[in-house]
Amino acid sequence: MVSNSHLHLSAALTCVAIRRLLAGAMARSNRRRRRLRRILAMCQWQGGKGLYMQLNATAPILAVYANPEACLKKDFRVKRSSVVYLVQMLSSPKDHGWGQDIEVLVLLYSLAHGLSLSVVGSAFGIPKSTVHRIIKHVTGKIKANLKTLISLPTPDELPEIADGFCQLAKSPAFHRAAGAIDGCHICIKPPGNEYHKEYINYKLFPSIQMQAICDSTGRFLDGFIGYPGSVHDARVLRNSPIFCQALFIPAGWFLLGDGGYPCLEKPVGLLTPYKVPLGQVQARFNRHHARARSVVERAFGRMKARWRATLFKALEVSPSFAPDIIACCAFLHNLCIDMNNVLEDFEAFPPEDGDQSPPPAAACGQESPGHHLRNRIAAQLSAPVQMAPHLREHDYI
Repeated sequence: MVSNSHLHLSAALTCVAIRRLLAGAMARSNRRRRRLRRILAMCQWQGGKGLYMQLNATAPILAVYANPEACLKKDFRVKRSSVVYLVQMLSSPKDHGWGQDIEVLVLLYSLAHGLSLSVVGSAFGIPKSTVHRIIKHVTGKIKANLKTLISLPTPDELPEIADGFCQLAKSPAFHRAAGAIDGCHICIKPPGNEYHKEYINYKLFPSIQMQAICDSTGRFLDGFIGYPGSVHDARVLRNSPIFCQALFIPAGWFLLGDGGYPCLEKPVGLLTPYKVPLGQVQARFNRHHARARSVVERAFGRMKARWRATLFKALEVSPSFAPDIIACCAFLHNLCIDMNNVLEDFEAFPPEDGDQSPPPAAACGQESPGHHLRNRIAAQLSAPVQMAPHLREHDYI
């Protein structure tokens, strides 16, 4: 037989379970009612028809956008043509709610003003929670369309890129340069757990790394974002798809990198400067190499200068979402280059400091060094362009 104490205990547990179920049902019902009240408050009824989340043209920032003659660069850091192109690119038949125009404007305004939800919400007259959802939504759309503007060149495009690097280096010896590679540290707020020390870089501030390859115009061809700041540049390279899957650089072509990377021929061609140049030949190579490679530092500087309110301070987002924001900035950087959207005040902001390279990393056994390729190009740089007439009278073996 079951004792009375056991019966009372089971009855009490049943009552507790019923109370929890009822409390959960009431909480869900309250959330639904609050959601419906918010939707009804945002609807404006005209002739019995509800207009869901209509643009509020009385907001000053939207009044500027509604005026086709007004300049958007002051508030959004991009020209109107870039905004229109971005809206068309991200538009979809399934769009609803606030509309693609205002969602793109919210993202651009937030990047231009340091991702401050309160500032953006006050400017557009929408709640901070809505601003957060819009930023997440548009960032996801841009991330899905990254390859439309950030993509590796085809073999037919490589000669044109190499010609640009020859002009930068002021020497035809770099006629096989396919890009410049470097890493950039983006300051973040480290996570509040035991992994926060992993984000402290060699410059002693918390960051996330962005490895990028750019062409001779400073346009990004590839990006690999997300490694903590304490990871060495060479290790980031060795874990990137460019290195692991050999996605780029056909045989005979090479990238230009700084002294933080190893000088390689395989699996990816990578030329670095001489760490301690011996003689004028190696010193001359370093000078020409620096002229061509520094374009990637200027690309980072231009991207940071355009979105300086966001990238010149610690990102106001979680470390897991920070790579998406950085990828959006790189995407918009390429968009501005394609639309000839020049940043006039870039000169006030110097490029990334490329002199402070991280300590060199140890070489991996599966890599083939490229010192002989570097020596050959250094010899070409020091060879005379035209041979003296009296030297042509002799045969040299």
